[in-house]
Amino acid sequence: MFQLHIANQIFAQPIDFEGDFSGFSEMEKAALDFCKAWLSGQKNFIQQTSGSTGIPKKIELTREQMQASAAATGDFFQTHTESRLLCCLSPEYIAGKMMLVRAMVWDCPIWLVEPSGNPLEGLDFIPDFVAMVPLQVEKSMKSPKSLEVLQQVENLIIGGAPISETLKKQLLKNQIRAWQTYGMTETVSHVALAKITDESLVYQTLPGVEIGQDEREALWVKSPMSGAHPIQTNDLVELISRTSFRWLGRADFVVNSGGIKLHPELLEGKAEAAVQALFPGSRFFFIGEKDEKLGERLVLVLESPENKEKSAALLKQLEAVLGKYEVPKKILFRLAFAETASGKVNRRLSFEGL
Repeated sequence: MFQLHIANQIFAQPIDFEGDFSGFSEMEKAALDFCKAWLSGQKNFIQQTSGSTGIPKKIELTREQMQASAAATGDFFQTHTESRLLCCLSPEYIAGKMMLVRAMVWDCPIWLVEPSGNPLEGLDFIPDFVAMVPLQVEKSMKSPKSLEVLQQVENLIIGGAPISETLKKQLLKNQIRAWQTYGMTETVSHVALAKITDESLVYQTLPGVEIGQDEREALWVKSPMSGAHPIQTNDLVELISRTSFRWLGRADFVVNSGGIKLHPELLEGKAEAAVQALFPGSRFFFIGEKDEKLGERLVLVLESPENKEKSAALLKQLEAVLGKYEVPKKILFRLAFAETASGKVNRRLSFEGL
């Protein structure tokens, strides 16, 4: 049975969402307003995109699309009316909204908590299904009590950004049942899921999802949750079958160095352990720098004060873990990276002027 739990209050029937919510937080009010609109039968919802398919913009999503997404996820995970959900993402974004939609479509209870770094802290029950971003998972695993909760969660889905190799190893070490999601606002949350194992991530599409590639080998998606027309993404993929693929990275990040195409996001996963060993806690990324001979040359940009000694040591370590053409030609430093509106690193702006 659908129930929205906020602190010690329970909201279930449409009339429960008609009260005065002035004492609630902005996140709680957003959840209550959305549930009220949904339960009243609202057909269309406006949502801001993240920019996965182009410039961020506001788009209209239909009730049918959101229902289709929730139904496909429910089929994938075999959820039922007694499944207990935890929403620790803001309902202002599609990931948080879809947690609420799942609870209403699956007709099961959901608990709403503020989207903090460790949203499992103080939780007095074990969720069956929860969606988190990588940073929340990382911080939760540092707390023995929260880690114990995570180890008992039936299905943890992680989205918003690719997980790091370090986080992947921690999830496996602690035997946490987790999935990396693939999706965007235009597809109404995820359309594919990759079970986190010690192998490279292979995404399996949800029921009813069709996939293919354009001339760039970038993924397109057609599904009941994305509407009548295919959605073209900027994500380069390796198609494994009609229902599975490996993600390679963004088309606009690819570095073409002397005719060899390098995928920065894949290289960042391979380089992470070496970078963190010498520059712990520092963010970093690979990017192409114009080069007369190669067209572009690969460089590594670190968010850290410059350290020539450590830089030389890092290059040597990278030679051991990266391929011949994958080793950066040089390492650049920046004290603070520029960020997008959603808090992700803006690679181009962070690189400009170096």
